[in-house]
Amino acid sequence: MKRGSLLFFLLFSGLCGRAIAQIDPHFSQFYAYPLGINPGLAGVNEGDFRANAVFRTQWSQVMTPFVTKGVSADIVTPKNLNFGINLLDQSAGDGGYHYQHGYLTIAYSGVRFGEGDNQQITFGIQVGALARKFDPSNFQFGDQWHSISGYDPGVSSADQLQRTSSSDLDIGAGISYADARGLRPLRFFGGIAAFHLNRPQDPFVTQSIVQSLPMRIVAHGGFQWALTERFSVIPQFLVIKQGTAMEQMAGVSIRTPFASSVDLVAGVNYRIKDALVPYLGFGYQQWVFGMAYDVAAEQMGKALPGTSSLEVSVSYTGRKSGRPIRYLSCPRF
Repeated sequence: MKRGSLLFFLLFSGLCGRAIAQIDPHFSQFYAYPLGINPGLAGVNEGDFRANAVFRTQWSQVMTPFVTKGVSADIVTPKNLNFGINLLDQSAGDGGYHYQHGYLTIAYSGVRFGEGDNQQITFGIQVGALARKFDPSNFQFGDQWHSISGYDPGVSSADQLQRTSSSDLDIGAGISYADARGLRPLRFFGGIAAFHLNRPQDPFVTQSIVQSLPMRIVAHGGFQWALTERFSVIPQFLVIKQGTAMEQMAGVSIRTPFASSVDLVAGVNYRIKDALVPYLGFGYQQWVFGMAYDVAAEQMGKALPGTSSLEVSVSYTGRKSGRPIRYLSCPRF
């Protein structure tokens, strides 16, 4: 197989094989795609509605790049019910592989307590479809190669793939906590979620044994520490476990006014045994623009030196009054 296709299949086999070694597609700016990490984040913002878009490209130095695109939107209602939608597509490798999902989310945010009822717990459930497909016509198998002439596309391979696409019902759920007490110097946020609760089938493992995707368990959180009226520090973390794979990310950012109508968010996350992720964002009125750059570290950096990923995001949080939104108590990156 071509180098790109071979690497893709190694990764793909890790995701879908009996020994699960990969995690569903996700973003380094994980709070820029909130419903992708927790359905309980639907409506957890200081606006009436919110929209997010994220674009990521990775591993272009070593193969046909993986490109991941995600959009999400959620709306708050006066009945303590919030609604959301999120869509994602990842294309990977020379085989035209696509991992796609689309979900509708409903969340209940009526659990409020503390002074002014400004501490809130939100429960969310997510229902939608998970689809995967690839194009085997782009593959180059070993029995299509000749020792002298090399690859011969006119030779049919004995490796026949019986199924090249799949779509399944998929269900997830989560709970989040947010502290919106504006005068508090220290405000916490966080949550836990579980995806693939109904264990969608994986049709690409074998023809005789039915496998299921393992549940993806997510824990996330942090706190916003207002050192002054103009300067905040935000430590945060993300932990994802799916099958035998685990991803752990932790970091810190700062938030401060940059100009009369612009806020600056800058920080760095470290994905343990994988990558260092510096990021930068600017908030202008109801808009936030972000960029992150993953630099491979430790084992990944040694195996594939120079490997990196670029990610950009944009989000809009709106209020019917149109007033600017600054220093949101909910996480943004």
